[in-house]
Amino acid sequence: MKVLLVGGGGREHAIAWKLSQSKQLKQLYIAPGNPGTAEVGINVDIADTNLDGLVSFAKDKRIDLVVVGPEDPLAAGLVNRLEAEGILAFGPTQEAARLEADKAFAKQIMRANSIPTAEARIFTHFEDAKMYIASRDEPVVVKAAGLAKGKGVFVCDDPADGILAAEKIMVNKIFGDAGNTIVVEDKLLGQEASILAFVDGRTIYVMESAQDHKPIGEQDTGPNTGGMGAYSPAPIVTDALMDQIIREILVPLVDGMNRNETPYKGVLYAGLMITPGGPRVLEFNARFGDPETQPILMRMKSDLLEVMEAVCRGRLSEVTVEWDPRPAVCVVMASKGYPDAYEKGKVITGLEAAFRLKDVKVFQAGTAKRDGQLVTAGGRVLGVTAMGPTIADAKKRAYEAVSLIHFEGAYYRRDIADKALR
Repeated sequence: MKVLLVGGGGREHAIAWKLSQSKQLKQLYIAPGNPGTAEVGINVDIADTNLDGLVSFAKDKRIDLVVVGPEDPLAAGLVNRLEAEGILAFGPTQEAARLEADKAFAKQIMRANSIPTAEARIFTHFEDAKMYIASRDEPVVVKAAGLAKGKGVFVCDDPADGILAAEKIMVNKIFGDAGNTIVVEDKLLGQEASILAFVDGRTIYVMESAQDHKPIGEQDTGPNTGGMGAYSPAPIVTDALMDQIIREILVPLVDGMNRNETPYKGVLYAGLMITPGGPRVLEFNARFGDPETQPILMRMKSDLLEVMEAVCRGRLSEVTVEWDPRPAVCVVMASKGYPDAYEKGKVITGLEAAFRLKDVKVFQAGTAKRDGQLVTAGGRVLGVTAMGPTIADAKKRAYEAVSLIHFEGAYYRRDIADKALR
């Protein structure tokens, strides 16, 4: 098969690396890709938001399958455009991708299908939101309803901070039109877990569990980011809890999307809070998570391309997915200043030494080539991922690899996977 993978981040490097192992793969193109994906396929200079260019390329090259990585082209309707041309596409349609692109829509779907989540109110006017938040005594979570690259969520223990967050989103427009509508939720207490599943419209195949680390600072302090690291599996997700998640969240959601006439195909990501009262949905994403994809795909033993094709053709029930029982840990190395302003162009060294470590992969995210050297080109630069017999071993190996890699201002959390060890 000739495959076009859309995207250029760490998630896409991990997907490209895994797809490149398939015996069914004839040629892999990545648009736009990064220096890491260039090692396993052919990068194509087309932005992931250039829908016309992507569709034209897929037609010209007679691509058999397009895999859409990021949320923006999904929300813009790339899958719809490809399917209209008779091209197989892995990912939800624009209508189904609203689960991520419109948090207000997601809340309405959850309410309609009795899916456990935080109590919430939806606002389109700042003054209404301000009056509601001011009336609250308890902590609130304020979310931009649209896409904000994982940074549109403000957890506010003081409602006064919630008003400031709403003002930043709705009045100051720090996320542009993504903040035209906000969702104000009760704050949930517990431990987070990431549950990813392949869905073909009817059949659900749940992947191995994972846990992300959103805040920039250790002990989960500071502002939210796109994710500073992840590990898989998450010990907090027991077999009994996973059965409950499937029964109370995933099945009702997929059934509800069908009743809504927005059938869901692709990867469904449920970001959950495991509370004393059971699992509650924090958010749904319409694609692989980043950085959860890195440790999850490190552990996947089966052919990813075969699974993706089965999803597209509605034959997921015919596929069996095998997993390596060994845990994996991913540590994100970020640019100094991230998630706020940061400098680019810092030379990266030490990757060769890290590659020599057993069961270690370094997935590139915000990188570029300049004068023959690998340099930083984004906030999250690398996802250093390692496997080991135990989570403690995988963590030790990941941080050993991190210690070998250098660029000016490199920042990373030192407590990734500590929750699992506790």
